[in-house]
Amino acid sequence: MRDVLFFDSMLTPKFITFVYWLLLAGVAWSGLKMIFGGFGFSFEKLIVGLLMMVIGAVGARIWCELLIVLFKIHDNVKKIAEK
Repeated sequence: MRDVLFFDSMLTPKFITFVYWLLLAGVAWSGLKMIFGGFGFSFEKLIVGLLMMVIGAVGARIWCELLIVLFKIHDNVKKIAEK
């Protein structure tokens, strides 16, 4: 607890995983809404919904990985500074 209160450790990387799962749930919800929403079911809506889910999931993963990379860089710079 002391590490978090005095900024000795980073708290944000722990939340990135949670945010990633929230983004995946949002992407899945949006894709399903695209497929089954509106008036009736069509093949075009199915393709667009599936593409939306795949591209959204990949985009969310890339965004979260980029955030993690920033924190990994911070950890490595901190190790270098301690030497």
